Amino acid sequence: MNIASVMRAWGRAVAAQLHYRMLLLTFLPFMVALILWGAAMWWGLQAMMDFIQAWLSEHDGFARVSSVLNIVGLIALKMVVVPLVAMWVLLPLMIFTSLMCIAVFAMPAISKHVGMRDYPELEQKNGGTFLGSMGHSLSSFLIFALIWFVSLPLNLIPFVGLVLQPLLWGWLTYRVMVYDALALHADADERASLIQEHRWSLLSIGIVAGLFGAAPGLLWLGGVVSTLFLPVIAGVAIWVYVLVFVFTGLWFQHYCLEALQRHRSVPPQAGAPIPQTLPSL
Repeated sequence: MNIASVMRAWGRAVAAQLHYRMLLLTFLPFMVALILWGAAMWWGLQAMMDFIQAWLSEHDGFARVSSVLNIVGLIALKMVVVPLVAMWVLLPLMIFTSLMCIAVFAMPAISKHVGMRDYPELEQKNGGTFLGSMGHSLSSFLIFALIWFVSLPLNLIPFVGLVLQPLLWGWLTYRVMVYDALALHADADERASLIQEHRWSLLSIGIVAGLFGAAPGLLWLGGVVSTLFLPVIAGVAIWVYVLVFVFTGLWFQHYCLEALQRHRSVPPQAGAPIPQTLPSL
């Protein structure tokens, strides 16, 4: 893992985030995500909570949940089990919506902004496509969602959730962001080679981004305290997620383009195999 390159890209991302264009770039993804989730919560949140209430009542779920909460020392949460379950189920969908809005509306602009300002001499090979980005993001999310739901009970074990959640979100963020960061400048073979060579550095950036994303996640789950302020809390959480993902996009963009520049400066070795597919990590 190239820590120096990771930190150098982080410093450049901080400087780029303060540019007025990057600050304005948070507006469109935020509005799209806010409208989508505002409509979804207006029409479906109460129905979802009623379904959870009925299911827990029918399957003796309240007694079982209370027993588990008592074991882990969180018995005070039994009064808000239904909204807590609803918020916890919606959390990955909300984050993924914000991430997809960034991928669709922000990453192309971020790629052009960083490329023109810092890497104007880097050839654009346009190895990524919109459909490729969507397919890659959705397949990554399906894998993530399966692991996330299966591992939900582990979050009740002290400290396990604090480690597991950033790892999962870091993996998803890295998978989605890297494709879009290299879509404009790298071809498919270069992208596969860079991901294979730098996957641990890229994963570390994703994990740090996952830690940054814990704050709005806690804010969102805090909405169980007062459903009256839930729409406001949801709006603030979405905006913070968008801000975090724009910064993360800048971080990945700077790291990936610098790595691509170094990659092209090294002549390929004769007979060296060229990866044709993305690694499975």
